Amino acid sequence: MNQEMNGVGTESYQGNAYDKIDYVFKVVVIGDSAVGKSQLLSRFTKNEFCFDSKSTIGVEFQTRTVTIKGKVIKAQIWDTAGQERYRAVTSAYYRGALGAMLVYDITKRPSFDHVARWVEELRAHADNSIVITLIGNKADLVDLRAVPTEDAIEFAENQGLFFSETSALSGDNVDTAFFRLLEEIYGVVSKKTLENGNGRSNGGGGGDAIGLKGSKIDVISGSELEISEMKKLSACSC
Repeated sequence: MNQEMNGVGTESYQGNAYDKIDYVFKVVVIGDSAVGKSQLLSRFTKNEFCFDSKSTIGVEFQTRTVTIKGKVIKAQIWDTAGQERYRAVTSAYYRGALGAMLVYDITKRPSFDHVARWVEELRAHADNSIVITLIGNKADLVDLRAVPTEDAIEFAENQGLFFSETSALSGDNVDTAFFRLLEEIYGVVSKKTLENGNGRSNGGGGGDAIGLKGSKIDVISGSELEISEMKKLSACSC
């Protein structure tokens, strides 16, 4: 369990699609309330959309096991409540996170204006090697758009974030966004493991976490990756 909370670990399951889990990646989904965080989580982990959704109370997580570059990875995705009164509670859940999906609603300008504050909070509590993806959700509501894509791209470039627009309702770009985030996390973890191994072979004692600075923005287009049977760990709560 401690390995899961720290974001990386190895587990074995009997009777699942995979007998061996190579890595457990902890990802937090953050952003203002009602931007669709839980809907994105539900769409990715269960391919469901809850029309009778309610605000998440506190914190919950769900998982999905995928294969990336030949490795079996269990994505443990934490849904943190966006209401201000819970932020002091959920800040503890940033610890051990290897990735973050920062979500705003393209139809609500204030949810985008608050993104900078979320980035600041994330970087204050999370490891400096955390991979961050900015997500403009509800992209299907084109006629109600209040946040131009160009504004989000500029912000992502300035902050060194990846960026994508998604629709939890239709499912557009949801898998692609999550997979790209997991691929980037795998790259960071693999590099850290390799460098730590080299340090030990050279008589070193192992290095610190690698800082991910100024990542080039990548507006996600699409990719096909092998996915597994999805495992439900909590009820739909949006």
